[in-house]
Amino acid sequence: MEAAKKPTTQRGPKAETLVMKTYTLPHNLQLDHFFQAYLTVLNMMIGDIWNQIQWREKVIQGKKQKRLLPTIPRYAFKKKMREQYLEGWDYARHWVDSAIKTAFSIINSWKKNYTRGNRKRKKPVVKRPFVRVKQTLMKINGEKLRITIKPHHYATIDLSKRYFKIKGRIGEPILTPQKIHIPLETSHTQQKKPTDKIGWDSNMLSLDGFSPTPGWIKIDLKPLRTLHTTYHKKLRSINRLYSKNRNKGKKLYQKYARRCRNRVKNYLHRLAKHIATSFPAQHGFEKLEKQNMNRKHKKRWNRELNQADWRLLVSLVRGGAPVVEVSPHYTSKTCSRCGEMNKALRSQRFFRCLYCGLTIDRQLNACINIYHRMRGASPQRQWFDSLFAGGLPLMGAERRDPDELARGLNDALKPQVYVCLPLTT
Repeated sequence: MEAAKKPTTQRGPKAETLVMKTYTLPHNLQLDHFFQAYLTVLNMMIGDIWNQIQWREKVIQGKKQKRLLPTIPRYAFKKKMREQYLEGWDYARHWVDSAIKTAFSIINSWKKNYTRGNRKRKKPVVKRPFVRVKQTLMKINGEKLRITIKPHHYATIDLSKRYFKIKGRIGEPILTPQKIHIPLETSHTQQKKPTDKIGWDSNMLSLDGFSPTPGWIKIDLKPLRTLHTTYHKKLRSINRLYSKNRNKGKKLYQKYARRCRNRVKNYLHRLAKHIATSFPAQHGFEKLEKQNMNRKHKKRWNRELNQADWRLLVSLVRGGAPVVEVSPHYTSKTCSRCGEMNKALRSQRFFRCLYCGLTIDRQLNACINIYHRMRGASPQRQWFDSLFAGGLPLMGAERRDPDELARGLNDALKPQVYVCLPLTT
C-alpha cells in the first residue's frame, strides 16, 4: 500500500514553499575563553579526520596521469572521537557533538572542492572563532535567547531589538564573538517557471545578455568599477598613514573598507532587482572560479579580478528569478553560428570564425553560446541565419545583400537594450 502524499496548496501560477533565511544580530557576550577552546578542539578534530582519510588512485580518462581521491571515515570513528574529546572537556557535552558535526562538514566541503580541482591536498584549518549552536543547547524565552555554555551556566541574547519576526522553525545558529546568525524558516511565493531564457556573459566592465526576444542586452558595469577604483585609492592612502600611526590607520581602514562593501552591495542589490523585474526569464550565468583565472606577474589584472562581484550578483539574481549556471569553457572562442573554435583569439574585441567567416562582437558571441548551453543545444547555421541575417537591418547594421552574413566590422551588431544604473550618493 502506497503512503498518502501530503497535499500542497496551489494558488494559480504561484505556490507556497518553505525556505531558510539567515538574519544577523549583534551581541555583547564575553566568551573569549569558550570560543578559543571550541576553536582548538575543532582544529584537532579536523586533524584527526585528516589522518584517517584513505587515499585511492584513479586513472584520468584519456591520460596517463592518476589522481588521489579521498575516502572519509564513517560513523564508528565519530563515536570513538566523541568519547576521546569528552575527557577533560569543561563545557556542556553537546558542544563536542557540535564540533564533530562542524569538523565533518568542513572536511566534506573540502573534498567536494578538491574533487572538482579547486583545492589542493592540504588539510583545512579554521582561523576565525565561531560555534554552531545545536537545538539542544538553546531555548527562546519571550524576547530572550538562552544558550547553554556549561551545565547550569547560560548566556542570554536580547532579541527585543530584532528587525525580523520569529514565526517558523529556527535552525542551528552560528555564534561569533560579536554577532549571532539565526536561520529561520519562512514561506516563499514561487512564481511559475518562465519559458523565456537569457544567457549572460560576465565581463569586467559589462554584463552582456542575449535572448531572441529582446536581442542583445548590455548592462554597463563602469559605475561599479569606478566605485572599486575610488576606494582602492583611498585605502592605499590610508596604508601610508598606517605606517606612521597604526591605531588611527587601522580605524580609518576598517571604516572605509566597510563603507566600500556596503556601497557595492547596495549597487548590486539594485542591479539584481532591475534584472529580475525588467527581464522576466530564466537567467543563465557562467560558473566562474576566480582562483583559476589569476595570472602570474599581472598585478593589476589580479586586483581587478578579485574586485569582480560575479558570484554575489548571481546569488542576488537567484533571489528574484530562476537561475542556472553553465560551463564557462570556450564561450568566447566558439563560433555561435557553426560551433567551430578559434583558440588563437586573444584580446580582440571581435570574434572571427576561420571556418564560416563570421565576424561578431566577442561578448555577444559569448552570451549566444551561453544561451545555447542553457537550452542544451549546439550552434546551428540555420537557427543563427534565421535570427541574425534577416534581423540585421532592424538592429542598425547595413548590408548590401539581404542574404549577406555579418562578416565585416561595419556589420557588427549593436545592443538593442542598454542599461546603466547610476551610483547613489
